[in-house]
Amino acid sequence: MLDPVFAFFRRILAAIGRGIGLVFAGLFWPFMAAHGWYQRRNWMIKGPILLLIVIALVFYGQFVWRTQAWHNFNPEMVNGYDFNQRTIAAGAAVPDKPNTCQNSAIVTIAADLTDFNVNQNIWISSTLLYKLGLFGMDWDHTPFFDNKASFQRGVNQVVRRVAIELADNLGRVRGTSGINNDLQDARGNIQFDEGTWYFGTNPFGFKTPTPAYYRSAVNSWRKFNSDLETCKAVFDARADNLTQVLDRMANDLGNTSDILRRRSEEYHAGWFDTRADDRFWFAYGQLYAQYALLRATRADFLDVIRERNLTAIWTEMEKQLDSALRIQPAIISNGAEDGWIMPNHLSTMGFYILRVRSNMVELRSVLER
Repeated sequence: MLDPVFAFFRRILAAIGRGIGLVFAGLFWPFMAAHGWYQRRNWMIKGPILLLIVIALVFYGQFVWRTQAWHNFNPEMVNGYDFNQRTIAAGAAVPDKPNTCQNSAIVTIAADLTDFNVNQNIWISSTLLYKLGLFGMDWDHTPFFDNKASFQRGVNQVVRRVAIELADNLGRVRGTSGINNDLQDARGNIQFDEGTWYFGTNPFGFKTPTPAYYRSAVNSWRKFNSDLETCKAVFDARADNLTQVLDRMANDLGNTSDILRRRSEEYHAGWFDTRADDRFWFAYGQLYAQYALLRATRADFLDVIRERNLTAIWTEMEKQLDSALRIQPAIISNGAEDGWIMPNHLSTMGFYILRVRSNMVELRSVLER
């Protein structure tokens, strides 16, 4: 009685095997046909083709390395600055040192985060192969090679916001001084388009690529800090300026939280959601940069934080950021929130973002009293 059953399953397995074989045959047939055609050519044709293949392999090998190797990535990088050892606010005169003022930790971190993006690593979004995509498809719409680019854009979004605050408010005494030229130059350069390569739509129109502008911003910030150390520039560490910084950061986190929420609610493809990783790593880049900049902000505004008794709330906010940055899954999943097989990393990240934002709103409320 069992023989017909076994025979039935054998036929099913054989059919599945033939189907798999046909799929692989279909996938590899173009390559086999190309190989056969190539073998019949002489070296006048084979040589240039082989050279083009080698060049393509080198370029794509370099592309894979650039997108997968994250140099000096460290969520705790700010610990190396010893900002907690500072005893005076940014811009204040250093005791017993004539013509010496405290430089800005915010400016230092903004410059170093940008340096991390464009000097210690390659700025992915403006590289040629990233712009070409996968057979014309934007890499952001594939599950491959786009995590680092999304992370870098998240970091850059935060730095751009801080650049505006530095130029408009922090680097000048409101109402009594003009905008600092170095901060103004840095603001303009860091706002430059994120995806510019040497050529645009016009192949004969040479352009300066994105990283060059960002490097100029780094130089301008470092020049400002050098001037600040010699008391030739100002840093206005007032409570209303701190309120403004927190308000802008909280708004950015609110926007990101909404993006994560909508993606989480509208798509439940689990590990097969090809855009979930973009959303996750952009948000991660935001938190990575905000954690470092908020630690720097605490150092620059230490007098205000101490006078308004904000230390406990600020410390709690830093703990929430530190916890969020510990979430580094190998594969980003956007499953149903009540699913039991595929997790929902977007919801988890969104949860931490809302907690950090809640702390920012509380800090802002205290400052506005």
